[in-house]
Amino acid sequence: MASNRLGRINEEIHRELADLIRTLKDPRIRGMVSITAVHTTPDLRYAKVFISVLNKDDVKEVLKGLKSSGGYLRRELGHALALRYTPELIFQEDDSIDKGAHILKLLNKLEPAPQDQETGGDHESS
Repeated sequence: MASNRLGRINEEIHRELADLIRTLKDPRIRGMVSITAVHTTPDLRYAKVFISVLNKDDVKEVLKGLKSSGGYLRRELGHALALRYTPELIFQEDDSIDKGAHILKLLNKLEPAPQDQETGGDHESS
């Protein structure tokens, strides 16, 4: 039951932060910034927010901007959510999309294995 509640809280934080990030006026937070996942600790003290940025050159600047806006985001999140504790936000780059693209690229490079003639269709000797 507790993990179900934690999942709902993660989804709610995700939704609220996605709306709040669009309102930030920090010039470092530019381009298309997406929240890919939120993982909150069971005691609701910390929330790790995974972000993806379209332009990979801007990632470090966007993370700095989000970190400096963390207090504002946490306060606004506290107003939007009815929780005893508003979790401290920890922003982290999500590189799972890049890893997936790399694996797909490797898989596409593979050549299909030649069909083994012995396993063709003759199974009369059994």
